[in-house]
Amino acid sequence: MPTGKVKFFSHDKGFGYITGDDGRDVYFPESVLPVGVRPRKGASVEYSVAEGRRGLHALSVEVKEAPVSLAKANRRKPEDMVPIIEDLIKILDSASGQLRRGRYPDGGPRIAQALRTLASEFDV
Repeated sequence: MPTGKVKFFSHDKGFGYITGDDGRDVYFPESVLPVGVRPRKGASVEYSVAEGRRGLHALSVEVKEAPVSLAKANRRKPEDMVPIIEDLIKILDSASGQLRRGRYPDGGPRIAQALRTLASEFDV
């Protein structure tokens, strides 16, 4: 299989180009990528290729370098999460008391946002 580097890829437009090690440019649509993969400019790839009406087209593309996860790089240290978890426990405890009395807690959207933010810290 030929190898090369991603020359350009637009997530909005759904296509990109690979510059092969042989110097030729190869078009590839987003559909030839594995599910969930979003290549970045300069990423090393391995691909299969065929001649199309407008030139070379990739039939499948495999990214050889795993991109650095920004979420993981910016993740808080575990010891920094302790006070956040403790505060969230207090908020949820108060909310459960209001729910037991038959009404939704005050600040529901704020609680939901706090839970989403916390989940994003754990979901890396």
